[in-house]
Amino acid sequence: MTEQDFAGRTALVTGGNSGIGRAVAEALAERGAYVVISGRDDARGNEVAAGIRSVGGRADFVQADLADLDSVQALAKQAIELGGGHVDVLVNNAGIFPMGPTADVAPADFDAAYAVNVRAPFYLVAALAPLMVQRGHGSIVNVTTMVATFGMAGAAAYGSSKAALQLLTKSWAAEYAAGGVRVNAVSPGPTRTEGTAVMGDSLDQLANTTPMQRVGSPAEIAAGIVFLASDQASLIHGTVLPIDGGRLAV
Repeated sequence: MTEQDFAGRTALVTGGNSGIGRAVAEALAERGAYVVISGRDDARGNEVAAGIRSVGGRADFVQADLADLDSVQALAKQAIELGGGHVDVLVNNAGIFPMGPTADVAPADFDAAYAVNVRAPFYLVAALAPLMVQRGHGSIVNVTTMVATFGMAGAAAYGSSKAALQLLTKSWAAEYAAGGVRVNAVSPGPTRTEGTAVMGDSLDQLANTTPMQRVGSPAEIAAGIVFLASDQASLIHGTVLPIDGGRLAV
């Protein structure tokens, strides 16, 4: 039996209907949290929430387009209402990753990357962190990427957006610590998800640049996220945890 260390807490997981977000949502629910899952696909999101409920967990799905600021703000409001007036854990997991030469990145794709990867987390934190401070506790975990730390050809738009999220992690850590809110991030390496399936063999090739030379699983990334969100990480604050098979160690 998994320890119910998130019992009585509400968690919002963006992009919780697939990949890493789904693994996080399922793990948090298994450990007692009531989980609000957001995503764009109603059918898939409701399927994940129903699956959590079928094994005794508590979860609901809220449709949201994180590229739209009104939708982001509506998501925060709905999560607070569903959580009975509070959200204790925020996992900013949703992201998009336009890849390609800088000269080939369309303005719409660039704008969408910054809207989803930077603006959406910014305004979710703006809406939810002050309420966490009022309650005297809370945890925020942002999901970045290893290419936010080193340069990779073809990843300028994506990597720079996630580098901004890493800096926001540190800024929010400085801003909200006195109110009892911890803010951290994880930096995944190549991970096999529905979203990265389009990369084909190039995902394995990228993984071969890491010391462990293998692709990670959503569950392996989720384990780090859940740990940082938990009370076990009570003194860990303002850090970025690499979960990348050792890529940032070399």
